Amino acid sequence: MTESSLSTIPESSVYKNENSFDLNQRYAKSLCNSTLVPAHYQGQAGLSNCLIALEHAHRMNMSPLMVMQNLNIIKGKTTWSSQFIIAMIQTRFDDLDYEMSGKGDSLSCRCSAVRKKDKKKVYGSVVSLEMAKAEGWTSNKKWRTMPDHMLRFRAATFFGRQHVADLLLGVQTEEEVVDIEPVNITPEPKEKVTAEEVKGQKKERSIPNTPHEAAISQPKEVEDDFGF
Repeated sequence: MTESSLSTIPESSVYKNENSFDLNQRYAKSLCNSTLVPAHYQGQAGLSNCLIALEHAHRMNMSPLMVMQNLNIIKGKTTWSSQFIIAMIQTRFDDLDYEMSGKGDSLSCRCSAVRKKDKKKVYGSVVSLEMAKAEGWTSNKKWRTMPDHMLRFRAATFFGRQHVADLLLGVQTEEEVVDIEPVNITPEPKEKVTAEEVKGQKKERSIPNTPHEAAISQPKEVEDDFGF
């Protein structure tokens, strides 16, 4: 079984040991005091985010600043920018190309590139507007205003997931998080019951459901004075 950056703790990991954690905390403090890093990394509140960014940088063997400029917080989740994924693809592939075809809902895009280590041309999955509509991605208005652009970004994401997954560390892209509609698990509030409806329910309850209930609900007969 081969080891990867996902299954092993690198020697430079923030969480390798106590000394490593203390050292990276000092790095993080210097970064969170800078105004050149994104807002969610700045100040005391951003210190923990800086540590997470440093961990990503160590695992990817990259500059912390590059990671911080491309690792964004969207809806409470860490996400990569699509441009960053394209850059990661190009570290292992040459001649990255976007193959567009079709019109209307059939408009589609597929990424292709030549792998550096063996010069083999490889392809990613096809992404189409029909797929985007079926998956609910078009709730994001950018799919309506710039469909070609969004198809290229999503095709690049698919290619990256398939061919450089170890570099992305399982982190989603901004477009993936924004395009996916959250599922509402909050129960719908019950409608208010009016006084008239309460009266109606009481009347319904007065209707006997069984012969026994019918018997005890009958009014008692009043004895007459005729002596019969």
